Amino acid sequence: MLSFWKYQGTGNDFVMIDNRDQMFDASNEEAIAYLCDRRFGIGADGLILVEEDEEVDFKMVYFNSDGKESTMCGNGGRCIVAFAKQLGIIADECQFQAVDGLHYATIDAAGNVALQMIDVQEVKYQPKGVFVHTGSPHHVEIVRDLPYFEVYKKGKQIRHSEAYGPKGTNVNFVEQEGPNHFRIRTFERGVEDETLSCGTGATAVALAMHALGKVDQNEVKIEVEGGELSVSFVYENEVYQQVFLKGPATLVFEGTISI
Repeated sequence: MLSFWKYQGTGNDFVMIDNRDQMFDASNEEAIAYLCDRRFGIGADGLILVEEDEEVDFKMVYFNSDGKESTMCGNGGRCIVAFAKQLGIIADECQFQAVDGLHYATIDAAGNVALQMIDVQEVKYQPKGVFVHTGSPHHVEIVRDLPYFEVYKKGKQIRHSEAYGPKGTNVNFVEQEGPNHFRIRTFERGVEDETLSCGTGATAVALAMHALGKVDQNEVKIEVEGGELSVSFVYENEVYQQVFLKGPATLVFEGTISI
């Protein structure tokens, strides 16, 4: 029997496992995919392990719902901070290791987490969009009539396009709602579908919109299908620094399951 916790950050949901005792087999892709399955398992966009780290508060290990270990997940990073607080590992701030390096985060009494993302030194301009790597690769494209846009069809095409090679990319479609305010929908690789929210995607959109001259402040509001996030940054010497992804991280339920 495996103990688990289910968290969500603006609708991006995760199975969380306390693996500080190393009892969970992280190499078992089939078991991870089963736990993430929405019909036969718990149901989630991904699975996250919290593990011991010798130098900082903990280590984050993230898997997509297909069972494969993946690149950084921003909403997952925010959720693991809330999970670590619940476990008593941290109080209201922490440092943790993830696949893309060291992260700093704070959490308030209401469960809102501000997660520092990696610095971004390069924004690549593509024929129909912008590419930004914010811990995970992201294509960002401005569209019209976003609520009616064919996110799955178009996202899948771009995700597998020749421009992004065999590993592909995540794909974000964007529509401006107002000054420094954007709405996005995201097709995530690994999940291979649209998700209600993507933290690294929201971060990529904020930086891409600044690079395109559509942002005149250092904080951007991002509406996702599952709620609202904000991204703040400092742009200095052509580098995006002190990039913070902010939003809620909420416990949905906890339980045990046989694997």
